[in-house]
Amino acid sequence: MTEQTAEAAPAHRYTATMAGEFERRWQQYWEEHGTFHAPNPVGELSSDAPLPADKMFVQDMFPYPSGAGLHVGHPLGFIGTDVFARFHRMNGRNVLHTMGFDAFGLPAEQYAVQTGQHPRKTTEDNIATYLRQIRRVGLGHDERRRISTIDPGYYRWTQWIFLRIYNSWYDETAGKARPIAELAAEYAKDPSWATLSAGERRAKIDSRRLAYLSEAPVNWCPGLGTVLSNEEVTADGRSERGNFPVFRRNLRQWMMRITAYSDRLVDDLERLDWPEKVKSMQRNWIGRSYGARVRFAAGSESIEVFTTRPDTLFGATYLVLAPEHPLVDSLTTDAWPSDVDSRWTGGAATPAEAVAAYRLAASRKSELDRQENKDKTGVFTGAYAVNPVNGTSIPVFVADYVLMGYGTGAIMAVPGQDTRDWDFAEVFGLPIIRTVQPTEGFDGKAFTGDGPAINSGFLDGMDVVEAKKTITEWLTEQGSGEGTVQYKLRDWLFSRQRYWGEPFPIVYDEHGVAHDIPVDQLPVELPEVDDYSPRTFDPDDPNTEPSPPLSRATDWINVELDLGDGPKMYRRDANTMPNWAGSCWYQLRYVDPDNSERFVDAENERYWLGPRPEIHGAADPGGVDLYIGGVEHAVLHLLYSRFWQKVLFDLGEVSSDEPYRRLFNQGYIQAYAYTDARGVYVPADEVVERDGKYFWQDQEVNREYGKMGKSLKNVVTPDEMCDTYGADTFRLYEMSMGPMEVSRPWATKDVVGAQRFLQRLWRNLVDEETGQLRVTEAEPDEDTLRALHKAIAGVREDYAEMRYNTAGAKLIELNNFLTKAGATPRSVAEPLVLMLAPLCPHIAEELWQRLGHGASLAHGPFPVADERYLVADTVEYPIQVNGKVKARVTVPADADQEQVKAVALADAKVAELLGGKEPRKVIVVPGRLVNIVA
Repeated sequence: MTEQTAEAAPAHRYTATMAGEFERRWQQYWEEHGTFHAPNPVGELSSDAPLPADKMFVQDMFPYPSGAGLHVGHPLGFIGTDVFARFHRMNGRNVLHTMGFDAFGLPAEQYAVQTGQHPRKTTEDNIATYLRQIRRVGLGHDERRRISTIDPGYYRWTQWIFLRIYNSWYDETAGKARPIAELAAEYAKDPSWATLSAGERRAKIDSRRLAYLSEAPVNWCPGLGTVLSNEEVTADGRSERGNFPVFRRNLRQWMMRITAYSDRLVDDLERLDWPEKVKSMQRNWIGRSYGARVRFAAGSESIEVFTTRPDTLFGATYLVLAPEHPLVDSLTTDAWPSDVDSRWTGGAATPAEAVAAYRLAASRKSELDRQENKDKTGVFTGAYAVNPVNGTSIPVFVADYVLMGYGTGAIMAVPGQDTRDWDFAEVFGLPIIRTVQPTEGFDGKAFTGDGPAINSGFLDGMDVVEAKKTITEWLTEQGSGEGTVQYKLRDWLFSRQRYWGEPFPIVYDEHGVAHDIPVDQLPVELPEVDDYSPRTFDPDDPNTEPSPPLSRATDWINVELDLGDGPKMYRRDANTMPNWAGSCWYQLRYVDPDNSERFVDAENERYWLGPRPEIHGAADPGGVDLYIGGVEHAVLHLLYSRFWQKVLFDLGEVSSDEPYRRLFNQGYIQAYAYTDARGVYVPADEVVERDGKYFWQDQEVNREYGKMGKSLKNVVTPDEMCDTYGADTFRLYEMSMGPMEVSRPWATKDVVGAQRFLQRLWRNLVDEETGQLRVTEAEPDEDTLRALHKAIAGVREDYAEMRYNTAGAKLIELNNFLTKAGATPRSVAEPLVLMLAPLCPHIAEELWQRLGHGASLAHGPFPVADERYLVADTVEYPIQVNGKVKARVTVPADADQEQVKAVALADAKVAELLGGKEPRKVIVVPGRLVNIVA
């Protein structure tokens, strides 16, 4: 807009400047009046007013506060939950909606390493930026409930929950977690318990804990000096950050026994209102499968494998162990057999040399790379095993396509029925025996379908189901195996060699025995250190040990404590918890953020999160009423939080055994980026389009579609949009771009459309020249009432189902009707403003006040449609003559078929087409059409 046109604009037109003025004023009003404060049943956040029985807990996946702040893609879900919360609040519900910050994490630590600035300082600065941005967008949060995972008052309870898990075990008979003290009491009933030493008793109990120390295979990166998650390792077996080699090796780490909950984690998905895609991802991640364990004798050892197809056992022509399998060393022979195939040796002089070299090479690969690797590699151990069904001696190989984390870390290879086994057998010249009859005409390699058993002795002719049952029973009778259930899910690696995370509430005595810190000594706070980086090593040396930053804080690591038997010296754990820890339970702390006695009060937890079978059915597990976030968290965060919740439920700490009753995955806002001839990104906002091509500084550039990011030079911030158009326009545009669950491209040029709608709505109610209301006290006519109540019914339903784009469309339709009708009656203007409020709360509050209301409209009431005006008085019928629509007639809605027929035949166009002749047939489809055959 030019200065001239700006000067010519009416003084009271809705503009970004006007919007900015009253948006800030209403944001301040909401904060000063505690508009979005949700009362608790008890405690500091309770109220003297009666507590509404009808509550709604709405939660966003809380953000990590990065230094870049928010771009326009981030608030999509935040605005969506805000609209949902505002709608339900206006319908009289007690709505809990707030936001915290997942503030521990590697980025802040990396920045601290680079600058020497404490990660707490940078993180808190970033949080301040986020709070300013979300305030500007008008999110209606209960700020009293805001938490941050880095606050000692918060991670005190994260540490407390860790200790509850540590001091628990899973009772498979009861199907639940129980206190570890009860396990010790059960062991003590056995007379042999008294014969064990204190160390043996401790080891036996520790082996059952839900949080335990274990030698675990991890991704060790000497060049970075830390263990990496699978997601941080590239397919080439190198670190995503720094491109250093990554090795698989065993290190002593904290583990969470999430596998104990495998069945419950799978089965309870049926009780959740979650997207089927997410449920499927969790089922696949847990990977429950039914099959058999089979034992193969190998000299003095016994190799146990798990297979889902025991019916193919007659076709097992070799065994494969994962490189990390504990039997590899004992099975590997000193020399090659005299007739060894040279393809099996890897060019080494002895099996030991071959296995050692192969293990080193395998340690450089990520698990993903090992699973996807199409080039089958491996070496012979020199050992043979005996197939229990036919006594055949079969070779034992080590190969990296077998993973230690699934099954037993050993497989029986049946190349006739498995593609990977076939490929391996071809490379190494191993026998291939088909045990399932391929379908007629099959001319491929491995046949992976079902069919009758062949080449399988007493199983021949049986179908797969019968053959599985028969061989499993035979294995059990022979003592060579048994039926079992297996899972892909592994126990959760819970240690990180980093500084910026929750310290473990554990110390070790002079014998290396772990002791938990007494609850009254929590939290264990992070010490100040001079160097936040872990010690790094020669990138190519896998035989190094982690040296976390905390290990150098000697005054903190070495501590004198009284754990009940007098002051003694202990050593703290130098690892920290993973970034998932704080997000496993934050929904519980939102409920009771200031409670210093418990992590959450039981009555408050029951009110906000407890099961509501009378509303949600008998199987309702409880949990947050609506949780919104990206599908990328489908497995790790959501699985880990479900695990923690179930442990706390088993121990009687909470009433809900699921954290999130309903889950919704929003789509993503993506954007175009542009690169020049060198492949360098250029500023997207400086690119112009001419004749379908794109130019930057008169150079043609290439357009690509994807993420929005600083490095791509295509970031648009909410601040820019709010300054240029106003927060309500920004909110409306984001919610109108398409269905919430669908990803969509950002287009700044289209934002003005949302602004124009708000300007037209403002103009219908406020005189742009004088600023006075244009609302009349006259009664609306019948057509206006029908338009109004049709909108109310549709918008109400759309808000409830999070169809915000169609809710916006219905408001536009109603506003367009009012524009054509002239002056707007108050009895129409007020419900229009109330309906607008969840999407565009600031302009709605401003109009509501100008309409003469002293209080905020945040608590409604939201309009309810009058059913009388939803029933049409008339119905329009298209009239087809010989299959083509030739006319349309309108008849009373209650007209019968004879009346409709009479009106249709009386129509002038129809009469002209019939030329005075009687039609051969007239068919009336009630409410839809009239079909005339001339």
